[in-house]
Amino acid sequence: MAKQFYQKPWFWIVIVAVILLLWFFGSYNKLVRLDTEVSKSWSDIQVQYQRRMDLIPNLVNTVKGYAGFEERVITEVTEARSRWQSAVSTGNTPEAIAAARAADAGLGRLIAVAENYPDLKASEAYLSLMDQLEGTENRVAVARERYNKAVTDYNFAVRRVPTNIVAGMFGFGKKELFEARPGAEEVPVVNV
Repeated sequence: MAKQFYQKPWFWIVIVAVILLLWFFGSYNKLVRLDTEVSKSWSDIQVQYQRRMDLIPNLVNTVKGYAGFEERVITEVTEARSRWQSAVSTGNTPEAIAAARAADAGLGRLIAVAENYPDLKASEAYLSLMDQLEGTENRVAVARERYNKAVTDYNFAVRRVPTNIVAGMFGFGKKELFEARPGAEEVPVVNV
């Protein structure tokens, strides 16, 4: 009797349908997990950038206290900080990445210009802020690496056959990596 059961065509149709459903649900759940990991990794970057952005006003005010300091560099850093906060509040990830890159560049110039002021470099407040900023920069670098890893895993899953079918059906699109700004490999030129 059991042999007759396995010989029925509907039995194999049911088996194939069950396998396809299991694959479909597994693929969907994997994409959801990977998307959640990307969101969590982006949140980790935001936390570290917020820490950095909270340090910037103190650093700017400490540096402003020294006569002859370039107002343009201070303005650039302050504007980048405002753009970042605006992008984060609206949830605009590409704009937040662009603002973070601008803040990176501005902070680099701010620190490079500050190096030309011996009294500033000797200031205890400045040294403390620089230590905090250095620690924050290390945390930012680690968070960026984790974010890029999560995005790479996600993008691979979204593009891989046959998971790309499920991704297309439910709108799982490619995510943007956090890349260095163009020219980041060059040392900033500071004219004081």
